Amino acid sequence: MIFDANTALYIIEIVIGGLFVGVGVHFVPVGGAPAAMAQATGVGTGTVQLAAGSGLTGLLSAGMMMSVTDNILLVVASGAVGAMIMIDATMVVGNWSYIYGVGVPPASAKVDYDPITKNPQPPYVSQGTVGHGIPTVCYVSGTIGGLLGGAGGSLIYYALMNINHNPGLSGMFAIGIFVVNAVLASYNIQGTIEGFHDPKFKRVPRAFQACLVASLVIGIIAVLITGGA
Repeated sequence: MIFDANTALYIIEIVIGGLFVGVGVHFVPVGGAPAAMAQATGVGTGTVQLAAGSGLTGLLSAGMMMSVTDNILLVVASGAVGAMIMIDATMVVGNWSYIYGVGVPPASAKVDYDPITKNPQPPYVSQGTVGHGIPTVCYVSGTIGGLLGGAGGSLIYYALMNINHNPGLSGMFAIGIFVVNAVLASYNIQGTIEGFHDPKFKRVPRAFQACLVASLVIGIIAVLITGGA
């Protein structure tokens, strides 16, 4: 495959998409096993699983849009909206389980007042926990995370599709690049995170650097392989 201006542009788009994914993961409220037992805020699953779920939904939305138009803005916006709907629906159902199933109110122990609603948090945090449910600030943060992740995955898919015009091959490599960046972000988070108000969110610059290098290397390899294919 010959490297020209268009190829360089596609690699840049892949790198930007990977950075969106890596940073977006830090916005998603992930509580892991503690959240599954209502002892921590967030969705009761792992970082990579939750990010991949919303990202794959975004890729499906982007793929459907790209079958109609190759307008990059519409493709990326479609992927972002698809991922946002998936993560929002997951958080809503999660809160139903916490509120009506377990009987606990959404509350965070990381802040004294919810940054969005300004409601006090300590009175509603159960003893022996670090919060439970998905408070408003976590929900808003998760929506932003879905937007970034979906937009990033869609941008990667868009770039690869313009190189090889093969939906299956492009989707496979887009998923791979998405997961690599999600895993890097997961290692940076090291467990659970509530969202942009969590102290762990300050680790984003480290994830940015790691995802930049990984996306550049993988992007070049993906372009060489899919372009040759």
